[in-house]
Amino acid sequence: MKQLVAFDLDGTLAESKQPLGDPMGEALADLLDVAHVAVISGGDWPQFDKQVASRLPERADRTKLWLMPTTGTKLYTYQDGQWTTVYAELFDDETKAKILEAFDASLEATGFVPEQTWGERIEDRGSQITFSALGQQAPIDAKEHWDPKFEKRKIIQADLKQRLPGLSINMGGATSIDITREGVDKAYGLKKLRDASGIALDAMMFIGDAIFPGGNDYPAKELGLDTVRVRDPQETLAVIAGIVACLK
Repeated sequence: MKQLVAFDLDGTLAESKQPLGDPMGEALADLLDVAHVAVISGGDWPQFDKQVASRLPERADRTKLWLMPTTGTKLYTYQDGQWTTVYAELFDDETKAKILEAFDASLEATGFVPEQTWGERIEDRGSQITFSALGQQAPIDAKEHWDPKFEKRKIIQADLKQRLPGLSINMGGATSIDITREGVDKAYGLKKLRDASGIALDAMMFIGDAIFPGGNDYPAKELGLDTVRVRDPQETLAVIAGIVACLK
């Protein structure tokens, strides 16, 4: 019997950087009635707050919700009526500078410079540096058409791995590449979740849209969790409905 269902965020629970739709908020509230729920993704806490925490219906049992920004290098839980930081593992300034230099060099070397961008392309999330190819504020349509098969980012990812040995480099979202400390991926975050929650890994399952080699959800499968790969949030709704029916 599964006690916890963990989800990716962008492309799984919501469109890229968009708030949960009302049906998804209600579906998660139904799931929280029968299990713990975790959300682990590359975004930082403000994005999680905008997309998830503020979008749940009042009836949702937030005390069973585990929010894990920046690929699980941060953990937030709901205590005494508010969201509280359980831990946050941050980069030092020297490492941050090295990553930023590598991004500039890699983009020049690979030649993937889009004609138009919307907002900053590199975001310092404290425990993670994230590159968004079209910028942080790019419209969904532009993002979905830039690299739908991950082909461009695989080339950038391979180049960055040569420049940044000792760091984890994973593709996330629709146009993003996330860089964290070595060994930090969703498997790392899920093991941290096991330790914090007391729920064994074999009592968890993971749902995401990038469960394939090189995708930032794939480490959950490599960790041995039962996984479900979804195409989009609409398919996730159907999967949640099935899980709720089984757990009831």
